[in-house]
Amino acid sequence: MNSLKALLCICLLAWHSIASAERIKDVSMVEGVRSNQLVGYGLVVGLPGTGEQSRFTEQSFKAMLNSFGITMASNLKPKIKNVAAVAVHAELPAFRKPGQTIDITVSSIGSAGSLRGGTLLQTFLKGVDGNTYAIAQGSLIVGGLGVEGADGSKIVMNTPTVGRIPNGATVERAIKSPFMQGDYITFNLNRPDFTTAKRLEQTINELIGPDSAHALDAASIRVIAPRDASQRVAYLSTLENLEFKPADTSAKIIVNSRTGTIVIGKNVRLQAAAITHGGLTVTIAEQQNVSQPNALSEGETAVTNQSIIDVNEDDSRAFVFNPGVSLDDLVRAINEVGAAPGDLMAILEALKEAGAISGQLVVI
Repeated sequence: MNSLKALLCICLLAWHSIASAERIKDVSMVEGVRSNQLVGYGLVVGLPGTGEQSRFTEQSFKAMLNSFGITMASNLKPKIKNVAAVAVHAELPAFRKPGQTIDITVSSIGSAGSLRGGTLLQTFLKGVDGNTYAIAQGSLIVGGLGVEGADGSKIVMNTPTVGRIPNGATVERAIKSPFMQGDYITFNLNRPDFTTAKRLEQTINELIGPDSAHALDAASIRVIAPRDASQRVAYLSTLENLEFKPADTSAKIIVNSRTGTIVIGKNVRLQAAAITHGGLTVTIAEQQNVSQPNALSEGETAVTNQSIIDVNEDDSRAFVFNPGVSLDDLVRAINEVGAAPGDLMAILEALKEAGAISGQLVVI
């Protein structure tokens, strides 16, 4: 029963968040203002015997020594158990300048048992265009642990072959951004929706003026912008903090079959159907009441909706409800008899199979 109450709270919280206003910066991103992926290949040294003995590790080790003027015979096979070949990758945020630092992740690409205690040697991080944008180096922080005994038994916790180096790479080249180019800036919605795009367009036009913003499609809103750099920054600062009400999400139910978590969207409605499940009987109906004012009150006649829910647990095995009832009513009804979350999940799947749900059912 407590589980279903928690699920109902999740639904109500989701509805409340949908109804509130959002800032433009929270629901969209500016076109061209993005991060870029960097990747490199390097060596981690100083491992306590948990390194690897592979051809490409040996080749990389010899190449490193050659760069320092140390030449090894081609037929000489070095015994290196404290060295591991690794892949290094990072995200270079927008507007990051030379001299600033970024975090990096280091992953073993060979048979190394662990990277704990290792140090990454100077590694060049390149972009998709092949240019070097950062140089990485430093001591690894490894969250995993791997221990192996002489008899072959071992214990592995988390992933000891992956580590991180906070601020482990120094930016050497800035990536040019198209932010200052042209007479427009474009907002791309994180969740494309035609109604949201139209409302964002209207919000900007109300502040800047008619025809200042144009919705290009369900995801992009193009806004006229000044060319001067300082003016454009101040202009965007004003726009991205404007608040507006995005459109309600589409009718959707998300069910996590492993954890029993169920999230129900605001606009999900039920159509006429009957379901058999266990020993529960749930009847949900809606009726309209007419409120008639007194003759001399100068009031207006009003029609109000009233949901009638009758719940009992006996030998009857049918759920009966009229069209237009929300899933909120169904959840409340099942909650009153203390049913488990699995009961609701089974009911939702049956409703979807019968075509009695007006939204999309997603099982993860």
